[in-house]
Amino acid sequence: MTESQYYILREKGTERPYTGKFLMHKEHGKYTCAACGNELFESDSKFDSHCGWPSFDKEIAGGKIVTQVDKSVGMTRTEIMCGKCGGHLGHVFNDGPTSTGLRYCVNSESLGFHAEGVEENNSSAVDTITFGGGCFWCIEAVFSETKGVVSAISGYSGGKIKNPTYKEVCTGTTQHAEVVQVVYNPSELSLVELLKVFFTVHDPTTLNRQGADNGTQYRSVIYYRNEAQRKIAEEVISSLSIEKVYSDPIVTELSPMKEFYKAEDYHQGYFNANGEAPYCQMVIRPKIEKFEKAFKNLIKK
Repeated sequence: MTESQYYILREKGTERPYTGKFLMHKEHGKYTCAACGNELFESDSKFDSHCGWPSFDKEIAGGKIVTQVDKSVGMTRTEIMCGKCGGHLGHVFNDGPTSTGLRYCVNSESLGFHAEGVEENNSSAVDTITFGGGCFWCIEAVFSETKGVVSAISGYSGGKIKNPTYKEVCTGTTQHAEVVQVVYNPSELSLVELLKVFFTVHDPTTLNRQGADNGTQYRSVIYYRNEAQRKIAEEVISSLSIEKVYSDPIVTELSPMKEFYKAEDYHQGYFNANGEAPYCQMVIRPKIEKFEKAFKNLIKK
């Protein structure tokens, strides 16, 4: 994803009106989620609403889009999100001019497009899931080395305040977890493989703790974006429990993704920038070595 796509799809931003590339787009075909390739709208559902953003009167099929109440910016609206990856698309309103009565108001940066008659190539489609497993420096370092991972971004999720700082999260009072948002290519790396890496490089049996790092911000957690991700995560956890991979019960939290706040710039790529620091050598390096030993086939070349 580009920086502007990430801002809108993952950080719920909005592009300026009358600037989107698909505002006056008339080509026949299908509009897709720019993050994962999920087909969202047919071109014949598009109309000019004079609102400044691409507008559609219906989704391509039931379940392609999910909604939730959005009370930001001092008003109550219905947010629309990709049903596959949870990416923010825009909002839907009950003032459409057609028989559906709906107006799906969508950011161009949230969309991709496949022209009619052109063979679709899904090899570039990506998906996103968010993990918390202790200090995000550790988890990010491992996933940055994992084949099929497009990006691994450190940040905060699951809390009660907006745009928290690292200092605030470290107090343990904001309820945020230190997390890593992983964008990956399912054609190269399955979610099951990704989960196996996650459960290998951290201890999912210690509540609110990883080694010497204590506090709710260090909890083991998976923030899923759709029911398919939730089901797969449950199946992997169940399999690990049945096989008694760990001597103690798994306490990993499974929660729907609501908000992800990117951490401060100095946290991004921390291991690569500070690899010789004592914490990196004593805590992060062993996790990377464990990953490299257990998943030789998943190491990026």
